[in-house]
Amino acid sequence: MRTARLRTVHPVLWAGWAALAAGAVLCVIGWYGVSGERFAERQLPYLASCTVPGAALIVAGAVLLSHGRDARAAARLEELYGLLVAAGAGGDDTAGAGGSSAAPVAVGGRTLMVPGGTLWHRADCPLVAGKTQALPVDGRLLAEGSLDPCPICEPDAAED
Repeated sequence: MRTARLRTVHPVLWAGWAALAAGAVLCVIGWYGVSGERFAERQLPYLASCTVPGAALIVAGAVLLSHGRDARAAARLEELYGLLVAAGAGGDDTAGAGGSSAAPVAVGGRTLMVPGGTLWHRADCPLVAGKTQALPVDGRLLAEGSLDPCPICEPDAAED
């Protein structure tokens, strides 16, 4: 799936690099021609035939490279979304007949926070599990409202 989409993007990237290279060569030729002429009327043909088209090719190459990279990023995003949808479809079967998919992941009573973080978590939340720098939540921070509850484990303020 990924290689089929990315093959269509590569020609755009190659065309961008080719336009950049051709534009640079034309600008160098134009500069060389202008520098060898003493009078302005003899410099104008070099400007018109080499330097201006060279600059236009450089701009066109930059646009093509930007578009090619955006298309490549969009293809990767589509692939990741497809993987996420496929993983979500497989996870629905594990909820069971009476289970709710909106239930919190963690159910522990103790709450933790990561220094510098903006969320507070249950101790068994997957976002803080195994992190040695996780500290018990300071009640003062909860009272100030500077920490928000984790949307994954949904800790309750009454527990702490």
